Amino acid sequence: MPRLHCPRCTRPVDHCLCPLIPSLPSRSRVLILQHHSEAKHALNTARLAALGLQNSDLLVGEVFEDLPQRLQQSGYAPYLLFPGDQTQPIAEVASRQALQPVLLVVPDGTWRKARKLLHLNPLLATLPRMALPAGLESRYRLRKAPMAGAVSTIEAIVESLNTLEAPVRFDALLKPFEALIEGQIAAMGEDTYQRNHGQPAGQE
Repeated sequence: MPRLHCPRCTRPVDHCLCPLIPSLPSRSRVLILQHHSEAKHALNTARLAALGLQNSDLLVGEVFEDLPQRLQQSGYAPYLLFPGDQTQPIAEVASRQALQPVLLVVPDGTWRKARKLLHLNPLLATLPRMALPAGLESRYRLRKAPMAGAVSTIEAIVESLNTLEAPVRFDALLKPFEALIEGQIAAMGEDTYQRNHGQPAGQE
């Protein structure tokens, strides 16, 4: 008999995360462009972010035909959250938000798939870029970070909004994410987790 899944969070109904997902307003608008290969991943943090933010959209695919219209939404200044040349610190962008709120465009996928999204949607390369602060540490204990400071999509969004809209905080978005991680660890068993993802004794 097939396992039933929640149609909203897509988790098995006996591990539904919906009670933990907030409904947060924000002055900034968030547009998540998710590579289709990530959509059915068990650890789909972009979906959790979109469900928890009232002022957000999640698009799944490779080529987004209506991207020009979405980037031209009246009243928002679009910024791409992705490393590259001439990135601006988020704090610097936040200081200008009083004039115009931000449309935060977030590619979601592996680094290779995210770069592919930029290649297939050249309009993205024309956007000014924002950079996360250096030295961030991910709570995503089930995936090894490809580089220092790399974080999951939902963590990147929370960090960005916390800076853009300070003193308002968006940490509540991380509650279902943390429960998802704990559930995955419990399912694999502590011994298996420590063997594959844990750190040697004596390390923090």
